[in-house]
Amino acid sequence: MTIHEITHRAVNNSKIANITASLSQYLQGKEKPLSLSLICFFSKGHLLIEDLPGLGKTTLAVGIARSLGLTFGRIQCTSDLLPTDITGLSIYNKNAGEFEFHAGPIFNNIVLCDEINRATPKTQSALLEAMGEKQVTIEGKTYSLPKIFFVMATQNPTEQFGAFPLPESQLDRFMMKIQIGYPSEEAEREILRLGSTREELYSIEPVIEKEEVIHIQEDITKSVFVSEKIFDYTLAIIKATRKSEYLTSGLSTRGALTIISTARTNAYFKGRDFVISEDIKELVEYTIPHRVLFREEYESLNKREIITSLIEHIPTPA
Repeated sequence: MTIHEITHRAVNNSKIANITASLSQYLQGKEKPLSLSLICFFSKGHLLIEDLPGLGKTTLAVGIARSLGLTFGRIQCTSDLLPTDITGLSIYNKNAGEFEFHAGPIFNNIVLCDEINRATPKTQSALLEAMGEKQVTIEGKTYSLPKIFFVMATQNPTEQFGAFPLPESQLDRFMMKIQIGYPSEEAEREILRLGSTREELYSIEPVIEKEEVIHIQEDITKSVFVSEKIFDYTLAIIKATRKSEYLTSGLSTRGALTIISTARTNAYFKGRDFVISEDIKELVEYTIPHRVLFREEYESLNKREIITSLIEHIPTPA
């Protein structure tokens, strides 16, 4: 690596650190979810957050959008939400004598789909093409989505009333699935003392520009080296999930690509230009459990623990 590349990497890492520092003051007790969200974002993936209402999922999404200087759209999913409420629709303009397309919230850089599993399966499917192809087809015409496009969806635990579980094809399009959880007692005390900070988030200045975001995403893809040993290690993980007694269906190829993409970003965030096995191990509980199918008799067990124990038995490369 040249001196210029080292300097460039140091500057980018400093910007990422500034983003985290800037948002941490508004997201008390959510440092881990924030870090995972940024890894997912800079890996060019989409994020699913499963947790109870009122734990700061919307605040997290707004904060990331504002700090990165990106446009933000919010979709509140309900049982009567229509696909066109997400994608947009064509409306006849009487004065112009023609139909005009009115873009929906999906055309923003960061899109929060709040309580996605309260929408019907037909409406949920409106997100499939957008998340997979970065485009939407409406009335036979295809529209491209922004180059920076990040869906952050939240869902309530499926045992709650009025929830429609996401199908496997939809879950597989989410790069990571995380939980926010309750804040620590100290963090919650601080929240009670200061009150809600969401309104303040809308007024914070971006830490970096949109063009810099694109450069960092491209730099991660191009400059972080993955050795053949790491590829072999990843293939061993894939094979283990496909042969596990706990699972009826293992990782897809998209899931395998996710392991490599997030590991690259994890390494980049730590200032390295190469991936090590720990970069993968640290994230498997967020990148794998939601995209594999567990046997019925193991559904009640902790799925993250099953996956992490499965990985522990795989020899790590030297």
